[in-house]
Amino acid sequence: MAKLAHAQWSSRMGFVLAAAGSAVGLGNIWRFSYLTGESGGAAFVLVYLACVALVGLPILVAEWMIGRRGQKNPINTMADLATRHGRSRSWALVGVSGVLAAFLILSFYSVIGGWSLNYTLGSVMGSFTAQDADASGAAFEGLLGDPETLLIWHTLFMVLVVGIVARGVTKGLEAAARVLMPLLVVLLLILVGYGATSGFFGEAFSFMFSPDWGALDGSVMLAAMGQAFFTLSLGMGIMMAYGSYLGEDVNLLSTARTVIVLDTVIALLAGLAIFPIVFANGLDASSGPGLIFVTLPIAFGNMVGGSLLGLAFFLLLTFAALTSAISLLEPVVETLEERTPLSRLGSTLVGAVAVWLVGIAALLSFNVWADVSILGLNIFDFLDTFTGKVLLPLTGLGAIVFYSRCLEKEEARRELAMDVYDYSLWNLLTKYVAPLGVIVVFLAGFL
Repeated sequence: MAKLAHAQWSSRMGFVLAAAGSAVGLGNIWRFSYLTGESGGAAFVLVYLACVALVGLPILVAEWMIGRRGQKNPINTMADLATRHGRSRSWALVGVSGVLAAFLILSFYSVIGGWSLNYTLGSVMGSFTAQDADASGAAFEGLLGDPETLLIWHTLFMVLVVGIVARGVTKGLEAAARVLMPLLVVLLLILVGYGATSGFFGEAFSFMFSPDWGALDGSVMLAAMGQAFFTLSLGMGIMMAYGSYLGEDVNLLSTARTVIVLDTVIALLAGLAIFPIVFANGLDASSGPGLIFVTLPIAFGNMVGGSLLGLAFFLLLTFAALTSAISLLEPVVETLEERTPLSRLGSTLVGAVAVWLVGIAALLSFNVWADVSILGLNIFDFLDTFTGKVLLPLTGLGAIVFYSRCLEKEEARRELAMDVYDYSLWNLLTKYVAPLGVIVVFLAGFL
């Protein structure tokens, strides 16, 4: 294994919190909730959990191991490991794809983070009071139609991200995770506690954990597999970058299990926080992406203590967005820092400004550039579709194939502390099951 050459996590717990923070983002609070609502509840949840175990876990471990062995940014890591194992340096394209995915995702992710900041302020100002469906929908459409306001919030969100990432691995990423992750959990537990007193907690629990197998069809299974891949920050270069800061003393498999359990528990708690409020107010659990920014403000505006509850919820959403956003910027910064003469601060500023500029194009697609399209999609939707349906699956597939077919099996087995029998099952997962799952997601994206 390569000699440690750059920054390291200060402890396993610091790494776990940072990795969990990356995984716990809008995908857990926003995307998981509305996909559960759209896809029939418990049937989706159970398939999602199976996909996390069979596809997410192997790819997560693979990306960490590749990063730890390379001890460099994702591009250099893939190139160096390929050379070391007698493979083509073209494997570096897997790293390029991951860093590009992180860069593009953060550009529109920051726009959504700006929405969350805007709604946090709105909850403080009492903007949701006595809103009905028409007023709530009009408020959200009004935000999207106001480029100046969107730019202010997008910029503020990126400033927060830069302020954290520029401080480095331990003082920035790890320190932020140690603060934001406990706060996120506390806020989430407060919201779940409120849901338990709403009178509809049982209905929400049943919705999430009593499966209606009749709702299980191909589209639900594909949505669950896609969510399992997306929620763990796979295929974005993040976990390779995070793995490059890992020492040899950290057990990858047990750590991956810990991160996945934290990520999954928070996603499930988010559902138990959101759905009691939805059901208590007679709202539609299958209202799609608008569940968070249109549907829930109606509930907050028409309940006792709704302003405080809304504030807690959108603070939760903002913290989740921040923990993921800082991880999305990290592969970009690490690559610039190692491949250019720029310092950590310089790399952060250059990377963040580039992300910010692409984000401006994304936010303008809702208003001034609404008529601009790429392959029939506005800029925001194109970035979302291209990264989610092309870059993430291809990067994840490249990582798991490289891990399972290019790295030495015996060395990998010792690194995972597995006996021969367990490793044979693990090898089956990494060589066949996980790649097949990614291929299915990739092909389904074009059907």
